[in-house]
Amino acid sequence: MGSVSLPSLLLVDDDSIISESLKYVLSDEYEVSLAFDRVNCIEQLSVMPAPPQLVLVDLGLPPDTHKPDEGFAVIEYICKHFPSSKVIVLSGQDEQKYVDAAKKLGAVDFVAKPCDIAELKVRLKQQVETSADTPNELQSVSGIVGKSAAIELLRMQIKQLADSPYPVLIHGESGSGKELAAQNLHSCSQRKAHPFLTLNCAAFNDELLASQLFGHARGAFTGATESKPGFFEEAGQGTLLLDEIADLPIDLQAKLLRVLENGEYYRVGETQPRMSKARVLAASNKDLIEAIDKGLFREDLYHRLSVLSIRVPSVNEREQDKLVLLEFFQQKLDQQLKSFVLDDESKKLWMLYDFPGNVRELRNIIIRLSAKYPGQTIKKSVLEQEMMQLTSRHGDLNEMDVFRKNLKAKGFQLNDELKRIEKEYINLALQESLNNMSKAASMLGVNRSTLYGRMDRTEEMH
Repeated sequence: MGSVSLPSLLLVDDDSIISESLKYVLSDEYEVSLAFDRVNCIEQLSVMPAPPQLVLVDLGLPPDTHKPDEGFAVIEYICKHFPSSKVIVLSGQDEQKYVDAAKKLGAVDFVAKPCDIAELKVRLKQQVETSADTPNELQSVSGIVGKSAAIELLRMQIKQLADSPYPVLIHGESGSGKELAAQNLHSCSQRKAHPFLTLNCAAFNDELLASQLFGHARGAFTGATESKPGFFEEAGQGTLLLDEIADLPIDLQAKLLRVLENGEYYRVGETQPRMSKARVLAASNKDLIEAIDKGLFREDLYHRLSVLSIRVPSVNEREQDKLVLLEFFQQKLDQQLKSFVLDDESKKLWMLYDFPGNVRELRNIIIRLSAKYPGQTIKKSVLEQEMMQLTSRHGDLNEMDVFRKNLKAKGFQLNDELKRIEKEYINLALQESLNNMSKAASMLGVNRSTLYGRMDRTEEMH
């Protein structure tokens, strides 16, 4: 009769007495592994056959055990690279600000030291049972929420391509969920026990980006006081997502092509080649064919990256999922904030709104409404106010992207759009001036009577 496998638990604590004691009392219910600092934790994760179901992390780790910085770094690393693992903090540094910071980074629970062993076991068991009973966001094809045909197709494509060794090019509008699709390609693959790393190609200058990708030798450039591995090296046999691939400089495109062709790369400042075994995924919200025509992107690299490709649909292409997404994010926030309710008119507006910032914008609106109006019924005027915020409306889209999207929308009317923009500026001026009409009029460059007239005109939109 085969033995039943125990849930895996990684304990990260520099105090050997505490670690060994906890291992002893938990080993009848868990397969316990120990790590004593951040580096050792990463090493342990790299050799484990699968990500641990639970990770217990002490905040006060070396080199400075009186500060929580290293503990926070461990939490962030695990939540980013091993998102299926549940992180529980076990620490004597139990100030509320540390609790909040840990949960913001992704920890699911916080247990103060010294702890009652019986209570700790109950808390751990709850997390294991939650994982078993409730689909985790990153188990199988998950976190990709919706019932529309477009989302079902995306799930099917992820399952089909997950175990392919070839690169996958992920297309989609900004905020649509390209990184989540990439995470699922990784978590559904045989590489899931290895790291999943993301590098945004638009976030660094050319020199720093080369160092981030390939690593550098000591003295390779000013400030390089020690050798450092790059993302290709740290990914190991896992998955590396290159986000905003269209922004990768031409000279680095040639080096990336070399990695894709034979796995070979050089650290900046080194002459000996290294080998990468990581799978490469690339994501873009830009037209790469257009970039090729403009001489900004190598055609041979494009063909290497796009042998396999998937497209993440925009929220506008999956209208039936808008209420499903609303319920999903409300449930996620339910432990922290009491859910709001949309009245009938607000619900109609929710379904009509195009969400140009896609899922990211939709989620941010839900977060703001939950924070401002917990447990309350949201009227249409309140929802409109949130939707009309320039920052949320534009998301990561630039101004021309927004104009282009609006122009192509069904039933576009220039006069209505101009009135909407005018109302946004008026509302913003009133907010900034604390409803002082004279100050608001001055900010808008009009007199008070003109402002009153324009306010009356924009109210006619309702």
